[in-house]
Amino acid sequence: MQLETYISDLLYRYECVTIPEFGAFLTQRASATIDDATNTFYAPSKSISFNEQIQTNDGLLAHYIADIEKIPFEAATKKIEKRVKLLKSYLTQGETLTFKNIGDIVLNKEGKILFDPTYQLNYLTDSFGLSQLVSPNITRVVYKKEVEDIEKVVPITITTEKRKSRPYLKYAAVALIALTLAGLGGSKFYVDDIKNHNQLAQEEAENIMDTKIQQATFNLNPIPAITLNVSKQTGNYHVVAGAFRVEENCNKKIKQLRAKGYKARKIGVNRYGLHEVAYGSYETRWEARKALGVIKKTHNKDAWLKAD
Repeated sequence: MQLETYISDLLYRYECVTIPEFGAFLTQRASATIDDATNTFYAPSKSISFNEQIQTNDGLLAHYIADIEKIPFEAATKKIEKRVKLLKSYLTQGETLTFKNIGDIVLNKEGKILFDPTYQLNYLTDSFGLSQLVSPNITRVVYKKEVEDIEKVVPITITTEKRKSRPYLKYAAVALIALTLAGLGGSKFYVDDIKNHNQLAQEEAENIMDTKIQQATFNLNPIPAITLNVSKQTGNYHVVAGAFRVEENCNKKIKQLRAKGYKARKIGVNRYGLHEVAYGSYETRWEARKALGVIKKTHNKDAWLKAD
C-alpha cells in the first residue's frame, strides 16, 4: 500500500492528515516569497509540518483508502495499522522514512521524531499552474558628474590670424570671463550672507538655550522625557525552539536563548494550546531556512520552521 500517495492526495484538500498511532501532517498557508540571492520568485504555497502528538484516528485517511481501493472501512483501518507497525520498526532501526513529495522522518538521539519537508509539490490549490520564476539581474548604470574649472573644460586659444578672420570669438571670450567673474562675485556675496544669517541664528539659539537652562535651574522644571524608538522584530517565518504547555517554562526558555545571543520571543499559542518560542523571525522563507540550518547544526537539532 502506497500510504504516502494517499496522504499526498489529502494534503491538497485538508489542513491535517492523521496517521493513527503514528502522527499527523499539518499544512499552513504561506505567502509568496522572493529569494534575493538567486532572484527567484516563489508562488504562495502550503508549508508542511509533522506532529507526533496527534495520533487519534479521525477516520479521514481510512475512509479515503476504503473509497479508492473499494474495501470496507475496517479493512482499510487494519491496513493502516499494519503499515504503522512497519514504519515504527524502521525508525527504531535508525532508518529514514521517506514520504514521496512530503518529506523525510527520522529519530534523533533522544528518540524524538524529526521531520524535514521536501517542498517538491505545492499543495495550495489556489496556486495551481504557478511555477517559480527566476528574474535576470537588473544592472543600473550610475553616471558620475565631475565639475572642473572652466579653463579645463572649455579651453580658449585665439591666434592672431583667427582674430582677424573670426573677431566674434574675442567678444565671446570676454563675455565668458565677465560672466564667470560676475558669478564668482555673486557667489561670494551669497555665501557671506548665509554666514551672517547662520551666525545670527546661532546667537539667538544660544540665548534661548541659556534662558531654558536658567528656568530649569531656578524653577526646577522637569527635563523632557527622551523617547527611544526600539525596532520590533517582525517576519512571518519563525525558527521554533519548542512548544510548552506551561507558560513559565516558555519564559525560562526565552531567557536561556537570549543569554546565548538569540532574539528569542513568544510567537503565540498554537491550536493545541502550547506556548511556542522562536529563536527569531524572518521576512523571507530563504532567510528562515538558512537560519534553521545553522541552528540545527550548532544548537538544536529539533528546531523547526513555522510560517504565519
